[in-house]
Amino acid sequence: MSADLVITSVLIANADSRRAGHVVVADGRISRILDAHQPVPEAARIIDGTGKILIPGGVDGHCHIAQVTGAWRTKDDYAVTTLAALAGGTTTVMDFGIPAHAGETPLAAAEAKLAMIAEARCDVGLHASVIDWDESTAGQLAALAERGIRSVKLYTTNRGSTMASMDTIVKVLREMAKLDGLSYVHAEHDALVVDATDRQAATGQIGIETLPGTRPELAEEASVREVLAVAEYTGAPVYFVHQSTPGAVDLVSEAKRRGLRAYSETCPHYVALHDGVYNGPLPEFYACCPPMRDEKTMLALRAKLNDGSIDTIASDHSCYDLNQKRERSDDLRLMPHGLPGVETRLPVTFTHMVGKNLEGLERFVEVFSTAPARLNALAGKGSIAEGFDADLVLIDPAASAAVDEVPLHMGTDFSPFTGHTLRGWPQVVISAGQVVRDEHGVHDPGPVGRFIEQQPFSQSLAWPALGAARPVEAHPVEAR
Repeated sequence: MSADLVITSVLIANADSRRAGHVVVADGRISRILDAHQPVPEAARIIDGTGKILIPGGVDGHCHIAQVTGAWRTKDDYAVTTLAALAGGTTTVMDFGIPAHAGETPLAAAEAKLAMIAEARCDVGLHASVIDWDESTAGQLAALAERGIRSVKLYTTNRGSTMASMDTIVKVLREMAKLDGLSYVHAEHDALVVDATDRQAATGQIGIETLPGTRPELAEEASVREVLAVAEYTGAPVYFVHQSTPGAVDLVSEAKRRGLRAYSETCPHYVALHDGVYNGPLPEFYACCPPMRDEKTMLALRAKLNDGSIDTIASDHSCYDLNQKRERSDDLRLMPHGLPGVETRLPVTFTHMVGKNLEGLERFVEVFSTAPARLNALAGKGSIAEGFDADLVLIDPAASAAVDEVPLHMGTDFSPFTGHTLRGWPQVVISAGQVVRDEHGVHDPGPVGRFIEQQPFSQSLAWPALGAARPVEAHPVEAR
C-alpha cells in the first residue's frame, strides 16, 4: 500500500539518539522508520531530506491564548495563535483556563477554552487554574481530570487578579496529588514584589524601564523554596514555569536529588536576552514577569539549559500589541506583561543550544518537544517513533535568517527578538501527516486541531525513556 508521505535521506533526531533514514507517514501517523540504505517506498508525496534534520513537532507547554487578565485581553484567538505555532514548528500547544473574574470558576474557565479549541489549527492541551479555594473546588478539579485536564496553574503573586493564597496552594497541591496530576506554579514572592514596587514608585521610578528592580531574583527564589516545601509536605509533583535565575533552577535540582517530583521550565527570552534591553529605545518590547536578568545571570541560565538542569523550554506566549504595551508604559503596574513567542521558540532555542557541528541536538529535542510531551502526559507526542502522531519538522542546520526578514504570523506587531539572526527556522512542518509549511509558504489547514487529553501524571513517568516509543491505541478525544 502506498504511503501518504515519505521524508527521505534525513538525519532523524530524537531526545536519545540520531540516525539517518526515511520516515514513512500514513493516516496521520508515523507508520515506518527505515534505514537510509533501504529503498524509498512509494508515496503520494516525497520530501528530500538530504542535508537536513528531522525533529519531532514542538510541544509548547505554556501558551496564553485569548487571555483576559484584569483590563487587558491578548490580541489573538485560537485560529491565529495555533497557525503561528505551526509556522514555527510547534504542532501541539497547551493553553490555560484562568478565571477572568471573581465569578468565574476554574471549571467554567476551562470549559470556555475547550469551546474555543474548535478553531484550532494544531492539537491543543489545556491546564486549569485555581485562584480561590472553596467547598466546590475539589469536585471541580476531579471533573476537570475526567475531561483530560490533569494539570493546574497557580500564581504566588499578582494579588487582586490571579494570585492564589498559600492556603489555597496547599489545598490544591494536596488534591492534585490525589488526582495524579501536575501543578504548574508561577513563583514570585508577592510581598517582596509589592514592597520593591512600592519603594520604586515612591521615588517616581515606575516606568517600564525600571521593571527589573521591582521583581528581584530573590523574590523568585524565595517563592520556589516555599512552594517546594508545600510540594514535599503534600507529596505532589510541581512544575515551575519561566524560571529566570540559575539559583531557582538549582533549588529544583536539589529537590529532585531528595526525591521530590519537581521540574524546571525556562523561556527563550531568558536565555537570549538580558536586562540591558530595558535601557534601550524600546523597553516596552520586553515587559514580562519575571523580567530579563543581568547578562551574567542570563549566561549562567543558558548553561543550565544546556547541561540538563532545566527540563523544558516554553514560550509563555502572550500576544499583546504595541498599542497596548505603550498605553501605560509610564507605569509598569498598569501595563500588560507578556511576550509573543510561540512562533520564534524553535529558532531562538536551536540557536542557543545546537552547535555548528550539531552538538547538543538531542538535548534540544528533549526540551523543545519530548520532555514537554512526557511531563504533560500527552500520548503520541514528542518523538519520531512508529505509531506516534506524524508531527514533524524539517530544519536546514546551515541556514540562518534575521527575525526582521521572516514573515511572522502571531497576532501582534512586534517581536522581542527583532534584530537577532537565528538558525533553525523550520523549512517543512507536518502536523498529523499534513504538510502545513514548505517552500511555498504556510498553508492554513483549517480548524482541524484536536483537544488532547492528558494521561495520569504517574503513568507518563512509567513510559519508556525519553525519545522511546509509547504505543498509542487511539487518537485522543476531540473537542467538537
